[in-house]
Amino acid sequence: MKAVTWHGKRDIRVKEVADPIIKEPTDAIIKVTTTAICGSDLHLYEIMGPFIGEGDVLGHEAMGIVEEVGPEVSHIEPGDRVVVPFNISCGRCHMCGLKLFAQCETTQVRDHGMGAALFGYTRLYGEVPGGQAEYLRVPQAHFGPIKVPEGPPDERFVYLSDVLPTAWQAVQYADIPDVGSVAVFGLGPIGQMSGRIAKHLGHRVIGIDAVPERLEMARRHGIEIIDSSAVRDVPEAVRELTGGRGTDSVIDAVGMEAHGSPVAKLTQTITGLLPDALAAPLMTNAGVDRLAALHQCVDAVRRGGTISVSGVYGGMADPMPMLRMFDKGVTMRMGQAHVRRWTNDLMPLVADDSDPLGVMDLATHRLPLDQAPHGYEIFQKKRDGAIKILLNP
Repeated sequence: MKAVTWHGKRDIRVKEVADPIIKEPTDAIIKVTTTAICGSDLHLYEIMGPFIGEGDVLGHEAMGIVEEVGPEVSHIEPGDRVVVPFNISCGRCHMCGLKLFAQCETTQVRDHGMGAALFGYTRLYGEVPGGQAEYLRVPQAHFGPIKVPEGPPDERFVYLSDVLPTAWQAVQYADIPDVGSVAVFGLGPIGQMSGRIAKHLGHRVIGIDAVPERLEMARRHGIEIIDSSAVRDVPEAVRELTGGRGTDSVIDAVGMEAHGSPVAKLTQTITGLLPDALAAPLMTNAGVDRLAALHQCVDAVRRGGTISVSGVYGGMADPMPMLRMFDKGVTMRMGQAHVRRWTNDLMPLVADDSDPLGVMDLATHRLPLDQAPHGYEIFQKKRDGAIKILLNP
């Protein structure tokens, strides 16, 4: 089959690889009909090379048609249309019983001290072949795959794999008061959907970004915007819109690739040039993240407010403004999305023909799988108005 494979920094290739097969009784094989490039995939494209094997199949946002199931899989069968959550969870262990599916004890990658395994995301998360491919082996398929109705286009449902549950969790973790306000830093796919979900739930939303196409997309969905390239002090601009206090809550949908952190940018660049044997321990033990956005979140939230972090960070010793956070009395919540925890909240919204979350207005590019390298390039460089890229095998 054809699959998107990693071969080095900014070196993504579509190659022929072996078709997946059933290995465990809880496996399923999915014929992928739509998959997507996630902002987290750009970390693999740019930064996380020391933890990836050459030829690893990428991608963790996929849906398709069930081809085959193992003997212990009963809730789906061949011919069913399903979305595959990006994290792999069993649904049976203690953590899954707490609905902390991203911490599943059955699939935790204990060798690296990490949580549940993820599709297509480095040795740190199990090195499970990903979904940017023609076919996908789905472990723990007795629980994971989400059946979706026939008829509507894939675009209505594919975001249930990651974007929508991540955004929904970001809003839930933000703990926005009734008729409260939230600032969303970063208007990529997660930021866009976090803003729309918060607005759908009745909150005031202020979105912050510097990319014109992202600002325009947010604006047409009723979100107030701050162009961070046009103001000198973003947190002060937030306070000016909120009576001098700041918003009740803040969502960081940026993560480790924030602009405005020159020292961390240099560290990332140097790390990327080192041999893997030297780069891996540096990334494991040092502060390598660009924290400008997160520091702005701390500054922009009102005293006693909540910061919800959905952007991915990778450093183990990043400096945080602890005095400022303590003095303001902020609460911070974060983590990988517990996808299946939020499915019942989201399914009625994506199945609604009125499209209340505007899922049909998120993808800016729809490309054949063969053009995945081009998709990665324009997404990473924010060219050609790229906000969300879907791939069709």
